[in-house]
Amino acid sequence: MPQVAVVGAGYWGKNLVRNFHGLNALGAICDSDPERLESFKQQYPSANMFNAYSDVLRDTTIQAVAIATPAEAHADAVREALLAGKDVFVEKPLCLSVEEGEGLVALAKKKDRILMVGHLLWYHPAVLKLKDLIAAGELGKIQYIYSNRLNLGKIRREENILWSFAPHDISVILGLLNEMPETVRAQGGNYLHHQIADVTISLLSFASGVRAHIFVSWLHPFKEQKLIVVGDRKMAVFDDMEKKDKLLLYPHSIDWKNNIPIANKADAQVVELDQGEPLRNECLHFLDCVATRTPPRTSGDEGLRVLSVLHRCQEALEKEAHRQELQVQPAQRKYFAHESAFVDDGVEIGEGTSIWHTSHILKGSQIGKNCKIGQNVVIGPHVMIGNGVKIQNNVSVYEGVTLEDYVFCGPSMVFTNVFNPRSEIPRMNELRKTLVKRGATLGANSTILCGITIGQYALIGAGTVVTKDVPDHALVVGNPGRVTGWMCHCGVKLLVKGKKATCPTCGKQYLSGKAGMKAV
Repeated sequence: MPQVAVVGAGYWGKNLVRNFHGLNALGAICDSDPERLESFKQQYPSANMFNAYSDVLRDTTIQAVAIATPAEAHADAVREALLAGKDVFVEKPLCLSVEEGEGLVALAKKKDRILMVGHLLWYHPAVLKLKDLIAAGELGKIQYIYSNRLNLGKIRREENILWSFAPHDISVILGLLNEMPETVRAQGGNYLHHQIADVTISLLSFASGVRAHIFVSWLHPFKEQKLIVVGDRKMAVFDDMEKKDKLLLYPHSIDWKNNIPIANKADAQVVELDQGEPLRNECLHFLDCVATRTPPRTSGDEGLRVLSVLHRCQEALEKEAHRQELQVQPAQRKYFAHESAFVDDGVEIGEGTSIWHTSHILKGSQIGKNCKIGQNVVIGPHVMIGNGVKIQNNVSVYEGVTLEDYVFCGPSMVFTNVFNPRSEIPRMNELRKTLVKRGATLGANSTILCGITIGQYALIGAGTVVTKDVPDHALVVGNPGRVTGWMCHCGVKLLVKGKKATCPTCGKQYLSGKAGMKAV
């Protein structure tokens, strides 16, 4: 029996471990969690335990790998295994890119390796029987197929519901019809996360005239896994939640009387099925393919077809969301916010301002005109920001901070709003206000302690820790920050003679005073 290493032994991988062990084919388990490996070591003492995937690939006793890692890791894991000369079973989807999928399929053929994708329903006796019934003409001409795959959870953050639930149903529909869809439409709803769809409906149209829809959701009050195939002779219902009669045929018919369609309902016919756990059947099929070198039922080519339809559904989903946004945006706002940004209710944002990837503007905040808010920026709540302000990536502007016009905040610089924070002691009632005046520049990775005023056109050097008020036009560097010079409003260091200073670039002149430099 070929020896298989299961890579990723978590939520679903543990089921692969159990089945390959039951088939005397479990050679190794690979997982990054030491505690999980230890528990498996006690349960499956004959299998080798690996923390590192590279150790699996170097083990010559392992002929194949079964990959059950998160979807974003599939492409690299499959590629490395094929290059190491291993046969590969990978859970759905094959990978996340059609281009990568094409490369993996080509590599498997070049290396003469088995590549199988875990589209589990093709190892379910009901689906195989349904395929036979359609091929034999039992249902007549297929007219419509629809599937519901619904549940409350398991909710994921690394992929949306389309990529999590729909691959199984896409795989079955393509296999039952033996054709690819001509057109694809999709729409959905994002309720738990702005960027991740929790509910989607995908509509597929085929050249044969068949239409299909796939309804998936992890926000549903009960679990439902149902596939219905409507033919002009009979209708088939595959209900995987039924404990006994999972596949039923309904020989309903439609009669026309006086140009009026009359439905004739008939009793359901139970279809007898072979017994067996689908996952065990799937694992056994993979081992047989490894041993005999025959192509799997759900080969890399089949996985690539499913992947291409998934991508078309995702593109249709995004186009629909963009169309809806375009309908709303002109009437509601004159600023730009990237689709991944979060803007709370009760926020005021000026015309011409742009807010980029994954930034969050909290309630009660006011942002002026023509501001540039970079990626992963948090503003608020109740923060005041003037016009023309630029805030670079990874900056948090907390409550109590005010930025006047044309302030520049460099990447990853830090504002604090509590002087002596403790996680276990609430101190939000001890906020100290911070004011950054017009035109000031705060360098990358600098830190501004709360309760401080930064003077206008001051420049805080990169990495500086500012612990006290900064005069107008001051150049401050170091930890703690200290004044080492003076800056023109144009950003050039001034030439100082006594109490007078001149900009060598623009020629502007200044006089020193109690508040710092002042333009003459």
